[in-house]
Amino acid sequence: MSIYQKFCTEQFDAQGRLQKLTLDIPADFNFSFDVVDAIARETPDKQAMVWCNTENEEHIFTFDDMMRQSCRAANVFKSAGIGRGDRVMLVLKRHYEYWFAVLALHRLGAVAIPATHMLTESDFAYRIRMADVRGIVCTWQNGVPEKIRSALAATGARAKLWCVQKDAEGFDNLTRAMQSAPDSFPRVPTRAEDPMLLYFTSGTTGEPKGVIHDFSYPLAHIVTAKYWQQAEEGGLHFTVAETGWAKASWGKLYGQWLVGSAVIVYDFDNFDPRQLTAVINRYGVTSFCAPPTVYRYLVRKGIPAMPTLRHASTAGEMLAPEIFKKFTEQTGLPLYEGYGQTETTLLMANFRGGDPCAGSMGTISPFYNIELRRKDGQKAAPGEIGEVVVVPPGSGRQCGVFCGYLDNDEQYARAWRGGVYHTGDAAWMDEEGRFWFHGRFDDIIKTGGFRVGPYEVENVLMEHPAVLECSVVGVADALRGQAIKAIVVPVRGYEPSPALAQELREFCNSRLADYKWIRIVEFTDEMPKTISGKIQKRLQRG
Repeated sequence: MSIYQKFCTEQFDAQGRLQKLTLDIPADFNFSFDVVDAIARETPDKQAMVWCNTENEEHIFTFDDMMRQSCRAANVFKSAGIGRGDRVMLVLKRHYEYWFAVLALHRLGAVAIPATHMLTESDFAYRIRMADVRGIVCTWQNGVPEKIRSALAATGARAKLWCVQKDAEGFDNLTRAMQSAPDSFPRVPTRAEDPMLLYFTSGTTGEPKGVIHDFSYPLAHIVTAKYWQQAEEGGLHFTVAETGWAKASWGKLYGQWLVGSAVIVYDFDNFDPRQLTAVINRYGVTSFCAPPTVYRYLVRKGIPAMPTLRHASTAGEMLAPEIFKKFTEQTGLPLYEGYGQTETTLLMANFRGGDPCAGSMGTISPFYNIELRRKDGQKAAPGEIGEVVVVPPGSGRQCGVFCGYLDNDEQYARAWRGGVYHTGDAAWMDEEGRFWFHGRFDDIIKTGGFRVGPYEVENVLMEHPAVLECSVVGVADALRGQAIKAIVVPVRGYEPSPALAQELREFCNSRLADYKWIRIVEFTDEMPKTISGKIQKRLQRG
């Protein structure tokens, strides 16, 4: 029996398909103590994680290893004054130290802030300032320690700093400190409703929002892992995601361990489909999840036989039907698409036991009550476009949906207006009960599996003296799903030209994280605007 069954009740139909999942959440639930430690005590040698990298290094960790190493990290953090409610940023790429650190912070009742190494100095400064960060644990690679030092200097903030594996100026070496730290840690009282994770997610207007999840959040990923990704007891699950993104929580830790599956982590910088499939075959991966961008690369390059792989899933952006068809033809495996947000867990998907349909969001998760609602608040009829909203249970609290925006109660109240959570996403339902994504009510750009808010790019673009006015949108791109396009009204005296377009791209891209790069520049004399002066981006996307 997998440990997840201690925390939920499942109801199935006559065909064995999950119809409803109800959680039984202990008031003091803590994933580190109640899942990791419980498994470690019962089956200490059970495999938790296989880690490898492009240099052919390999580490295999049991649940006993995870328990002891995270206890060591917790003792290091505690000795530095980190405690319950303190916010600690983790910039650890795909290093195995992320798992030690995040589990340690759970033990302490602290709040983990996963962040990508691709952030710029100003990105780090914004997060440090907004979250009042008390500590930062980072990689030694990609100039991250230098960017963090500069960000701290720019904000005047102070934080306890650790680097893993190697020494960095101004940082303690967490790897070395853990070696002499005790490998046990007493339980710290925490509550299921305490804040546990803080993700910064891109918005269409304003700076990135801080999305807060509580300690019950891991349990909401049981459906994610078992019934969408189809991770299984004794299996090995591989999700392609860096730890700075919420997708890592979806596929590299919580749900998979709850249902008894180990996870594999491949530490790389530059994606190579041949290396990826080699890792799948070398370690016998049984379930795999990646954004459509990865599947596009795999299909284009040709997919070798992967005899151990039994299930493949995808999320993050729309999947082209031809990619679905070609992947299935080459592997014999259909692709199970899923849909959710940083603010939620899996809301809809093509689930175990169903017939996955290319391009469909699938059906509603048995864990949620979801409706499509028109602008007047009424339910949308089949075939009619409506907004995806989450309707909470009678108690008014919905596990799996975020519990707040950082220091922005007004924005949180707006997201929950009318007693339901508004996703801002439009969809329609067909006669068979499948849902189909129509578009966003906001203007988030999804490119290569990443979410980019136009405001983040427009802010940089406006710094160039040639730019009078600008708008950034996502346009269809065969490789990335969407490419970032900048539409510019030039300042008088600057003539539109290929040379100026190239200058603007180079100016912005040298100041932006790679995934935010502008790919296309278009010039215009005037922006299409509403009567209130807002740029109509939907007209610019074409």
